[in-house]
Amino acid sequence: MTSDWKPDCALYRTTRRDQVVAAFDFDGTITASDSLPDFVRYAVGSRRLIYGAIRAAPWLAGMLIGACDRGTAKAHFLAETIGAATRCELEDAAQRYAAQRLPALVRPEMAARIGEHKRRGHLLVLVSASPALYLKAWATSAGFDAVLATELEFRDGRFYGRLASPNCWGPEKVRRLQHWFVDGQPRVLYAYGDSRGDTEMLALANHAWLRGHGEMPSIDA
Repeated sequence: MTSDWKPDCALYRTTRRDQVVAAFDFDGTITASDSLPDFVRYAVGSRRLIYGAIRAAPWLAGMLIGACDRGTAKAHFLAETIGAATRCELEDAAQRYAAQRLPALVRPEMAARIGEHKRRGHLLVLVSASPALYLKAWATSAGFDAVLATELEFRDGRFYGRLASPNCWGPEKVRRLQHWFVDGQPRVLYAYGDSRGDTEMLALANHAWLRGHGEMPSIDA
């Protein structure tokens, strides 16, 4: 990971304090399954996915027992699966995946929730540990105003299995959101998640929902 990486708020529409923002986790919250292995399978095939997962198994196992951080494990997994692909190849695969495959993973009730926030004029931000590479393409079509996700590093037009940003998980989600807010937290923040990686983001919100823990909050703003 590039040590001096900083999110560039100029890339996104940022918030004012009088606005209402809805922040969504992606995998498991909006989708019914994990999109990263699905994207890798789509981009390079099942054989390469399985081979890469086996090669990265020590780091993936280390992540599960707390001996390896998630960003390092993710970088090794990506290095062994889509490593050495060109930027053009991956961006083309990401565009096709976002258009052809990813919509089938989206939960209907979450698509409806996103639409309701959009109809009310709320800003929508996707906050995910998955790669921004394909999330940006999907989020644009879904009406999101910003994507705060894990960025991949490209050198000389090729991906070599390194992350350009911190893995956007747990406390990093809050750090990225607060940087995006610029002028301070908005008047009302809704947040939606499904796992431990969303805990800090949910704690920041006025209205928070964790999948499996009751009904989604009503949208009053």
